[in-house]
Amino acid sequence: MSQTAFSDDEIHNIYKLIGENVKHYRMQKEISQLSLSYEMGYKSVSLVSAAELCNDGKHFNIEHLYKISKILNVPIAKFFESTPLEPPQETTNPKGNSPLSDERVRDSDQPIK
Repeated sequence: MSQTAFSDDEIHNIYKLIGENVKHYRMQKEISQLSLSYEMGYKSVSLVSAAELCNDGKHFNIEHLYKISKILNVPIAKFFESTPLEPPQETTNPKGNSPLSDERVRDSDQPIK
């Protein structure tokens, strides 16, 4: 059996892909980082925030992914897919002169929740 070499960049890229996918499905379900953290049993957003961005060497482990898949009702395999994700939708502010990024499109006269 031959040994396969894996570069640090390759491993970092898979962690980054997983974080981006978790963020995508979390936002799609309109769940905040804090709510997801609480559901996972954590008292702050630090893990979820850092792991979604793959910052400071933080990443989700298999236990995290299992819990997140159950909380978001998303098959765990979806976190490993490299299909292009939909970008956040943009809308304009009430004056109509500049775009606002938001997790979802909203009516300009409705407050963001």
